[in-house]
Amino acid sequence: MSRASTKENKTVYQLRREELGLSREKASDLLEVIPPERIERIENGKYTAHPDEVIVMAEKYQAPELCNYYCSNECEIGRQYVPEIKIKDLAQIVLEMLASLNSIEKRRDRLIEITADGRIGEDEVGDFVRIQEDLERISVTVETLQLWAEQKVAAGEIDLEAYNAVKQKSE
Repeated sequence: MSRASTKENKTVYQLRREELGLSREKASDLLEVIPPERIERIENGKYTAHPDEVIVMAEKYQAPELCNYYCSNECEIGRQYVPEIKIKDLAQIVLEMLASLNSIEKRRDRLIEITADGRIGEDEVGDFVRIQEDLERISVTVETLQLWAEQKVAAGEIDLEAYNAVKQKSE
């Protein structure tokens, strides 16, 4: 039996593996394509996980949030363009979405005024930036809702076949 790690500052990959009660050897068996030595190096920060490894871990560990973590923290491009999504409950996500939508609704007419002439004047930049920030909050909230749904699907709380069937009809 392996001993439990007492290391502080554990990576999200190690934390999730330990939450599942898996040794590195058992995790390697579950993951099928990542040997225990590589898992150890990833968890100790000696190696950065490859995207395909993160996808396998996210699927097998039933932790889709690992993909967002990788993209927003470890991927060179993602660190610049992908916001890190924080895990929240559904009620909080919905309330944040409604607040963001209400905020943008109030600024809708101003956005039309700013963009009607196809350019953004000096006196319009401040309002335009605030509107962009409101839209970014909506985008992050949508991504948070998507991650919440993926977590519930991975945990078996939402029926995967029904979920996919409805999503395919709407595309």
